[in-house]
Amino acid sequence: MSDCSSSGSDEDLDPEIELLDELGGTLSKWTNYIHGWQDRWIVLKGNILSYYRSADEKEFGCRGSVCLGKAVITPHEFDECRFDISVNDSIWYLRAEHPLLRQQWIDTIELHKAESGYGSESSLRRHGSLLSLTSAASGLSTFFFLLCHNKVFFTLYIFPEYIVNTMRSSYMFILFPVDNLKGPLGIDFKGEAITFKATTAGILSTLSHCIDILVKREESWQRRLDKEIERRKRAEDAYKAALTELKKKPHYGGPDYEEGPNSLINEEEFFDAVEAALDKHDQIEEQSQAERSRASRQISLTPDTCSSISTQKYLTKPHSQTSFLSSVDLISASDDVHRFSAQVEEMVQSHMNYSLQDVGGDANWQLVVEEGDMKVYRREVEENGIVLDPLKATHAVRGVTGHEVCHYFWGTAFRNDWETTVESFQVVETLSDKAVIIHQTHKRVWPASQRDVLYVSVIRKILSTNENDPDTWLVCNFSVDHDGYPPSARCIRAKINVAMICQTLISPPEGDKEITRDNILCKITYVANVNPGGWAPASVLRAVAKREYPKFLKRFTSYVQEKTSCEAILF
Repeated sequence: MSDCSSSGSDEDLDPEIELLDELGGTLSKWTNYIHGWQDRWIVLKGNILSYYRSADEKEFGCRGSVCLGKAVITPHEFDECRFDISVNDSIWYLRAEHPLLRQQWIDTIELHKAESGYGSESSLRRHGSLLSLTSAASGLSTFFFLLCHNKVFFTLYIFPEYIVNTMRSSYMFILFPVDNLKGPLGIDFKGEAITFKATTAGILSTLSHCIDILVKREESWQRRLDKEIERRKRAEDAYKAALTELKKKPHYGGPDYEEGPNSLINEEEFFDAVEAALDKHDQIEEQSQAERSRASRQISLTPDTCSSISTQKYLTKPHSQTSFLSSVDLISASDDVHRFSAQVEEMVQSHMNYSLQDVGGDANWQLVVEEGDMKVYRREVEENGIVLDPLKATHAVRGVTGHEVCHYFWGTAFRNDWETTVESFQVVETLSDKAVIIHQTHKRVWPASQRDVLYVSVIRKILSTNENDPDTWLVCNFSVDHDGYPPSARCIRAKINVAMICQTLISPPEGDKEITRDNILCKITYVANVNPGGWAPASVLRAVAKREYPKFLKRFTSYVQEKTSCEAILF
């Protein structure tokens, strides 16, 4: 007995019990086309691979899991840090920090998959034993049912093979009425024969009745079976067809379709996807703008109040005006000294010398958009396949001054009011009262990768050397490096050199009337040199620039006009 118990216990032990140890680590997992790659805590236990938002949030439960029994692990063809795990139509896209780390993960997952006990002999043996016991019990129950159905009461005796009239099998089954065994004369063979004959006749009658029922229902069951087989066959064919189609064209929106050197999306599809995303973004922004307009009308000043304020003339150096205007005074190079001062002076001089030049001559500027007073020009420039087209726009806006336009363009307190393409921004470092370093992350437009910029932003007033020419206000933004904000793997770091150059023209009022906003015209020159980096198609970048730059200028200048309509003039 002890040997049997020992043997059964050994068979029940899991030979791969050591694989139940939990293994975990951080991998980047593709979430969706909005958030892209995100760090997740991956846990491998047995043949189950699970992931959590982070290691600290394991107690809240996993966010997803797959069984590795039928999983296919595929290293990516081009990305040395990426591998995919697919189970049927479910695919996990994972990236490690290093190719060696990726290989370690693949080897470990393959090991757990191979040694998880799926389909092993021990598993089949245990399942087979259980199935045999169940089948035997089921057969015995059926036998008892058939006998009891005919009300034949009996006792089952198991005699060893040394009994007379033994059969070839190790045991023989004989049915005896219980009462007959207690007679004083022993066994009444004649009576037992009669009883056995009656019992046998009852069993045969019951079996015959069961056979008749099965025969009658066979045709019905066969029809149902044929229908079920046909239904399963159609479902299997549909599944195979869908799986084949899925393999031909994987999840649209997965990492294989995003911007990159080996993207599966062609240039036309790339443009269509970007345009659709921008249209949706514009629709959301229009709804938000409408809500803000309704809210502002409810708290707007009365016409008389606006009229009385707008007729005041604002002095050069206001000391009694509102706090947000007093932050911007006349700026000179002498009181704006910091570690980027030399670069700032170089950029300012470059923009004053070249950005204000006429677009004619040998500059090769091409007019791409003309809407009223606004004109947008472009020069096509490519370097190593990357579009570096300089853009230049000119515009004339009534009722605002150059100081006001540059003030709202430079001021970080107003950035979210008019900039709709920025997801987040923050002032990294304040170099002086007129110069800051800003890190700015732009909203992602799928399938393009998300981009960020790190730049110095400076506001400057350039005094005119000719009394007949107006002074110039300028905001210059150009990319720099900062130790606290190195490039991230989640974003492509773009390089920019942008300038907003404004001059105020005043038409003299009649008689002794004070200057009002009706007498003011602001001439704006906006230049942008952007290196987007990455692998976006050139035609897509040029089409987006042609579409977005005019919208930006109109949106921003309308914002300045709205903000200053009821404020004193800021020269």
